[in-house]
Amino acid sequence: MNVDFPFRFDGRGRTATTTDEEHIRDLIEQVLFTAPGERVNRPTFGSGLMQLVFAPNSDELAAATQFLVQGALQQWLGDVIQVESVQVESQDAILRVTVQYVMRRSQQRQVAEFKR
Repeated sequence: MNVDFPFRFDGRGRTATTTDEEHIRDLIEQVLFTAPGERVNRPTFGSGLMQLVFAPNSDELAAATQFLVQGALQQWLGDVIQVESVQVESQDAILRVTVQYVMRRSQQRQVAEFKR
């Protein structure tokens, strides 16, 4: 079992745990929504995705964002997942990221969607 993210206590008053599948999803979320420089001991950790939320929409920006996200996931989680595709959509003030990946340990294909 893995510690759940965000850190919390379960109904028994113990540290909440999660499955491997949910833990990997939590790791992806942390990479996506952490800005580089936000973590003191890992200043390059993150994707910088949130900086692009209010940028004007264009095909070029969408392609650059997908490349940025895929690169960050490969850099930080490449030993845990194999990224198959990344889709990024921005509608009004909502950013939607869909990541399709294969968990390396189990070879199980997953699709995760994140909104901010």
